[in-house]
Amino acid sequence: MNTAPVQVRDLRVSRGGRLVLPGLSTQLDSGTVTGLLGPSGSGKSTLIRSIAGVQRIDSGTVKILGYPAGTRAAARCLGYMTQASSVYTDLSVRENVAYWARISGAERGEAESVIEHLHLASLAGQPAGRLSGGQTSRVALACALVGNPPVLLLDEPTVGLDPVLREEIWDFLRERAAAGTTILVSSHVMDEAARCDKLLLIRHGEILATGSPDDIRKRTGVEDLDAAFLNLIKEHAA
Repeated sequence: MNTAPVQVRDLRVSRGGRLVLPGLSTQLDSGTVTGLLGPSGSGKSTLIRSIAGVQRIDSGTVKILGYPAGTRAAARCLGYMTQASSVYTDLSVRENVAYWARISGAERGEAESVIEHLHLASLAGQPAGRLSGGQTSRVALACALVGNPPVLLLDEPTVGLDPVLREEIWDFLRERAAAGTTILVSSHVMDEAARCDKLLLIRHGEILATGSPDDIRKRTGVEDLDAAFLNLIKEHAA
């Protein structure tokens, strides 16, 4: 019996009359950080939206801890950070995080703990609409993390962040994974791939390769993951 927390089978999705995912299958394992990598327009966000249960699908199945994606039971298991900011600009940073803490049933004080971890304490009383893009991204990430959901879906979580903060956020994600959280992180930046336990390299809605960074390097015979991805594209096109 497959006990992977996230299971995707034969997922087919069309958007705007265009077939984006032509029948994708994969799974996400417990306690791992999986990097979803590929160029813009490859289907990364569509796959994440499908797992989050907010994308209309043509066919196939997506399950989170055994629950069909989009159901209330599945939603309770998820923390989801969208690529476009979902922060309420008229609320303060603290009010935004506290709102999601109440929805997730987080323990008292957890909102403040997440705010501290993401270096938002000095901004906690400010309206989110006055923040910079990088600060807003941190607030959105805090909202996804609060409540310690067993599955985290993060769409481009480090865009616009300085290198020091990116490093600290990755350390935080590694801690969550070590505690058993299943994490999917999308990115088009290959230098983040080496931080992941497992990679899904996707192009035109199809998975070109899956495995650890070392697996990908061995398969392609190159150390640089950018070059490895290009080799896989050439291999797939041949």
